[in-house]
Amino acid sequence: MRRLVLVVGVLFAAAQNLRAQEIPDPAAEARIHLGPLALTPTISLVNAGIDTNVFNEPTFAGPKRDFTMTFEPKADWWLRMGPTWFLGNVTEGFVYYDKYADERSINGFYKGGWLVPLTRLTTQVNGSYLTTRDRPGFEIDERARRFETAVDGSVEVRALSRTFLGVKARRQKIEYDEGATFLEESLRLQLNRTVTEGAATFRHELTPLTSLTLDVQREQTRFDFAPLRDADSTQIAAGVKFDPYALLRGSATFGYRDFQPRAPGLPSYKGSTAAVDLTYLALVSTKITIRGTRDVQYSYDINQPYYLQSGIGGEVMQKIIGPLDLVGRAGFATLDYRDREGAEVLVAHRSDSVRIFGGGIGYRIGKDVRLGFNVDYQKRDSQVPIRQYEGLRCGTSVTYGI
Repeated sequence: MRRLVLVVGVLFAAAQNLRAQEIPDPAAEARIHLGPLALTPTISLVNAGIDTNVFNEPTFAGPKRDFTMTFEPKADWWLRMGPTWFLGNVTEGFVYYDKYADERSINGFYKGGWLVPLTRLTTQVNGSYLTTRDRPGFEIDERARRFETAVDGSVEVRALSRTFLGVKARRQKIEYDEGATFLEESLRLQLNRTVTEGAATFRHELTPLTSLTLDVQREQTRFDFAPLRDADSTQIAAGVKFDPYALLRGSATFGYRDFQPRAPGLPSYKGSTAAVDLTYLALVSTKITIRGTRDVQYSYDINQPYYLQSGIGGEVMQKIIGPLDLVGRAGFATLDYRDREGAEVLVAHRSDSVRIFGGGIGYRIGKDVRLGFNVDYQKRDSQVPIRQYEGLRCGTSVTYGI
C-alpha cells in the first residue's frame, strides 16, 4: 500500500512538473507583483514636437502646422485565481494640439480576458473596448471619433503530444460618432458595421518556442446603414508563430481570401493575404522589427467601397555606445481601389501609395527610462490631387517602464 501511495505521489508530481513546462506562466516577466496580481505599467510621452501637416492637406491647400504631443500611460495586468488567470490591458491616450484645439482628444483601450490552461484543454475568452480619435488607417485623414467593441473566445485541445486542434470565434462592432464626416461623407452611415468570424485552427509545436499554424476562417460583415457594402468571405491562412520570450518573436501568416460582396455590381476579390509582425533581438545591441500586411479594407466612398492594401515596413534599433542608440525605419503601402459597376468615380481602378521614412536617437537612463529625438516623414501619392499630401513630424519622446 505504501509503495502504491509513493508511486501515485511520484506520478502526480511528475504530471504537475510536466504541466508547468507545457503551460508557461503568463505573468513571468511582469515588473510588479502584489500577491496574486502582477503588473507591467509603462508611461510614454510620444513625440512632443512639430507636425508640419496637421490635416494631411495637399501642398496647394497650404498645410497647417502645430505643436503636438501625446501622453500615454498603460498597464498589462495578470491576476491568478487558482489554476486560471484573469488578464488584460488598460491604455489611455491624451493627445494635445496647441493651436488647433479641435484636434485634441482623450483615447482609451480596455481589454480583459479569462485564461483556463488545463493539461489537455485550454480555453480563453476576451472582451475589449476602444474609444479613439486616431486615424483608422491611410485612407481616412479625418481624426473622427469611433468606438470598437469586441468579444472573442477560443478552445484548443491537445490531440497529440505536440499537435493541437481548436475553434475560435470573434464578434466586433465598429461605430463612428454621429457627427463624424470625411469629404462630406458621413462615416457613421458609410462604415458602421458588425463583423462576425469563426475559424477552425490547427497548431503543431516544432519546438517549445516555435509553432506552425493553419486556420480556416469564415467571416461575415454587415453594415448598419449601407447594406450595399455587405460581404462574406472565406480565408485559409498558414503561418509560423514564435514565443513572446524567444529571440525571434511574433508571427507571420500567409493565406488566400475569397471575398464576395452580397450586392451585384461589385467585383469580388480572390487572392493572397498576409500578416507579418516579427521582432528579432540580436544579443543586447540590435533589435529588428518587420511588419507587413495584405488584405481587403473598407473605404468611405460608396462608389469605391473597398480597396486592397499591401504594405511592408521595418525598424532597426542599434545600440552604438554606452546608453546611446540609433533607430531607423521605413515603410511602403499601396491602396488598390475596386469600382462599383456603372458608378461615376474620379479615377477608375485608382491606386494610391504611401511612403514613410524616419529615424531617431535615444539615450537610456538606467534600465527603465529612454529619452529620444525622432523625425518621421510621410508622403501619399494619388491620382486624385486632393488626396496627395506630405508631412514631417519631429520631436522628443520619453518612455518610462516601471
